[in-house]
Amino acid sequence: MLYRCCILPIALYGFQLWFYNKAPLLYHMKILDKMQRRAAIWILGAFKTSPLESIEAIAGIIPIRFHLQKITRRLQIRLFKLSTNHILRKLIDNSPSLSNNPNLHTVGSLTNRQKNIAKGHLIDSCSKVYGIFPSFSPLNPEFFSGSCIMDNFSDHFSFNLVNKKEKDKIRTQELDDIVLQNSSLHHTALVITDASIKNDIATSISHVYIANHPLTKTVHHAAFVTSTEVELFAIRCSINQVCTKENVSKVIIITDSIHVAKKIFDSKSYPFQSHTAAILSELQGFFNSNRDNSIEFWECPSHLK
Repeated sequence: MLYRCCILPIALYGFQLWFYNKAPLLYHMKILDKMQRRAAIWILGAFKTSPLESIEAIAGIIPIRFHLQKITRRLQIRLFKLSTNHILRKLIDNSPSLSNNPNLHTVGSLTNRQKNIAKGHLIDSCSKVYGIFPSFSPLNPEFFSGSCIMDNFSDHFSFNLVNKKEKDKIRTQELDDIVLQNSSLHHTALVITDASIKNDIATSISHVYIANHPLTKTVHHAAFVTSTEVELFAIRCSINQVCTKENVSKVIIITDSIHVAKKIFDSKSYPFQSHTAAILSELQGFFNSNRDNSIEFWECPSHLK
């Protein structure tokens, strides 16, 4: 407690001056790791040769790089809670000015080349503004009791999960059978979704097939978003495309993130509800158009080919 309350705030005072994107951090992190190692050894009375990760975990101290990321996010949230006429808010304004006398010192006045070259905490905060605030929507009508899908169409959707006791060959055979049985049907849409994140760049892919013919292939890229949001967006795009087809009465979605698909039908407040609200709105219309319409979610482990 003494280390967290007294040492860390002093050691990290003014960290935003050197902890930002494209900044050389090797020297600073080396000094901070050395400081935290000494603190953990002092707290536990451990040997000097003890590995840093182990004594950090035993002492209950978060690794310094993760602690810096946490307080950086808090600082960014605080920055965007300032009033619109605050000088810092004006500096990070990324929208093009429509006035006759624009402020030439704002981020929005920089060219794309200048933004790529520029470094600093304000530039970094401005580039991550869309990833700071999760999209809650607890008062959306799709979540109201009595009108939500769980109350009216609970028998129109299902989840087929992987049995962990079964071998991968059995699951592969099940998925192959589902595809073969439904790929030639004109009223059934097969949807395969996937998403990945590499170097803070997220990629979502969705394939839609009807009657053995590829309907659409959608690929989207985004920066500074979570894997849950990317997976939800991929499902949202595919459902939006399928529900526009009049002759489709059954939708089969194969995904490796079945836990994300379950969030669609969860009425609790959680981040990224704007995506689930849009999906539920599409499904409401899909189920209302025909009481026989249904949707199935099949889990496919990511390691299966």
